[in-house]
Amino acid sequence: MRCRTTQVLAGVVALAAALRFATLDAQSYWSDEAVTVLLLKGSLGDLLRAIPDSESTPPLYYVLAWLWSKAFGTGEVGLRSLSALAGTLTVVAAFAAGRRLVSDRAGLVAAALVATNPLLWWYSQEARSYALLVLFATASLAFFARARLGDRRALAGWAIASALALATHYFAVFIVAAEALWLLWRVRPRSWAAGAVALPALAGAALLPLALEQRSHEGAAFISSSGLGFRLAQVPKQFLVAYDAPAEVALTALAAVLAGGGVALLAFRASARERRGAAVAATIGGFALAVPVALAVTGVDYVLTRNLIAALVPLLVAGAAGFGAAAARRLGPALATALCALGTLLCVWVAAEPGFHRQDWRGAARALGPAEVDRLVVATPVNGTEPLLVYLPGSRVIRHDEVLPVREVDYLGLVRRAPGKEPVPPDEPAPDVPGLAGFAQIARVEGAQFRVLRYRGPAPQPAPPPGIARFKLDEGLPVILHQPAGGGARARLPGGG
Repeated sequence: MRCRTTQVLAGVVALAAALRFATLDAQSYWSDEAVTVLLLKGSLGDLLRAIPDSESTPPLYYVLAWLWSKAFGTGEVGLRSLSALAGTLTVVAAFAAGRRLVSDRAGLVAAALVATNPLLWWYSQEARSYALLVLFATASLAFFARARLGDRRALAGWAIASALALATHYFAVFIVAAEALWLLWRVRPRSWAAGAVALPALAGAALLPLALEQRSHEGAAFISSSGLGFRLAQVPKQFLVAYDAPAEVALTALAAVLAGGGVALLAFRASARERRGAAVAATIGGFALAVPVALAVTGVDYVLTRNLIAALVPLLVAGAAGFGAAAARRLGPALATALCALGTLLCVWVAAEPGFHRQDWRGAARALGPAEVDRLVVATPVNGTEPLLVYLPGSRVIRHDEVLPVREVDYLGLVRRAPGKEPVPPDEPAPDVPGLAGFAQIARVEGAQFRVLRYRGPAPQPAPPPGIARFKLDEGLPVILHQPAGGGARARLPGGG
């Protein structure tokens, strides 16, 4: 039986790795990932000095990513592979948590649910801290499952995993606090629990000054720009099928029905022991959801699905107890298999369909091609600043009062697409763009997610940024980048002169 469990787990881990590693370069870096890349370009000291002003999270992910990039580079595959590895290892940690809280069967179901969950897959392909947060939070849960019974080695493992989780993302505190309170309440002698809790408590205290400084910069102020009720309503849907999906309403409803089947099996078919294990996991996951919501109601509002993501695995473990209940016989595994198949389908479909991808700044940069003459790139929306700095080597953002002589002005606009909505193409400026003497349009390219218009003049002319920016291809503020001749992506723009 143990050999068969190992074989099934190996298959689940292989599926998780295939889903995560096979499509690491399917999408362009988006703005937050590009910030990561730019942070990693300097020395480790430069990175640590930049984090307080640049980021709203602790430094552990960035330090590991900096080291990782020295071996694997800062390309999409190389850098994102750190998150893909973390996402794959989370499957093993979820199995350990499910097995220790409930049973081997529940552990395997939990591993499969984690391997195929579209939201966990999405963040396993992003060069940010979320996959690493989920890994350490799940490892914390797995150690906690044994530590609550007084296992001293597990208490030490829990302390280390919890401290690492806190050093990765501040929202780990809600998982860690729930487990710490449980350990202090139940473990005897209490001094063992207090000793274990001391390490993450010290880690949290050490991170507090950084957290307060980062909060003063209001880098997360955008979160409260949308209503709390709206963001809360998104969480269950996004936990099931992630942010955007084909046939979204129907598939979300199907995923909810299948998940509900697991809850029903937990209520009516699970044994008392299985329900107790599920209750532990559900309590921890529920605490990690309820406390941030309560804080948001009082005005400390950072509620966003990706910040709450550490609560997802404990909830999946609780559901796995129902699917994997011994008395559920074949029905539980059948429903779990259907839910996993749906998740796998969504992961593959979203990876293959550009309409569900992030904005394609990489494709836009390739369309711009290398800078044959000194040029300005006027790009909208402004969140393309960091991706373009990554994908257009040698470029820099110019100040609004900086006048440079250039012979070419390229206008770039990306398609606007909200989840579940039809894409809106970028606008097109008047024919006299850019308003410099002798400048005329010499090239145009239409991509699935962008539009590029190129204007060139007979000789370099001073180009004042306010006048150049008047003819943008999208709403909102543009970013203007200067790129000297010889810089840029390798691909060339069709029709360039």
